[in-house]
Amino acid sequence: MANASHSRLRELAFLAVFTALMIAGKEAMAFLPNIEPVTLLVILLTCHFGWKALWSVFAFVLLEGFLYGFSTWVLQYLYLWPLLVVIVMLLRRWSHPVLWTVVAGIYGWLFGPLSSLPYMLTRGMGGFWASIVAGFSFDMLHLVGNVVIVGLCFWPLDKLMKRLIPKLYQ
Repeated sequence: MANASHSRLRELAFLAVFTALMIAGKEAMAFLPNIEPVTLLVILLTCHFGWKALWSVFAFVLLEGFLYGFSTWVLQYLYLWPLLVVIVMLLRRWSHPVLWTVVAGIYGWLFGPLSSLPYMLTRGMGGFWASIVAGFSFDMLHLVGNVVIVGLCFWPLDKLMKRLIPKLYQ
């Protein structure tokens, strides 16, 4: 029984480290608009931990709220990042670096329009469309950034995780 509880504790610590990596990576790249490693880390976590990745996602959102203040963007993060977990869960049976690169690119491109959904309620359809048009160039940067980061980093980090994760349960 102690071994199972130790494994769960190590797993929780691993998820906490990934949460810290999400925050640190996003902060380190904050000078680049809409370019972040969070998408890569959420995909990796979900591929290897399934729905448990949501623990890190929600911790990330909470910590971001503490860093930047709680506003409507926190509500957007509360559905946008779990949506990526759902997408990866639906596709993870076909896991391949090229698949995740394409998913990350599309997700980055749609992040802005999906973030604009609450504006339909608060600003009407005009505000919704204005937000999408105003953010188009940033959405394109998000697409390119995600493709580059996931395209370059998924495969080596996935290999590393395949070596490290079994050690969590020893």
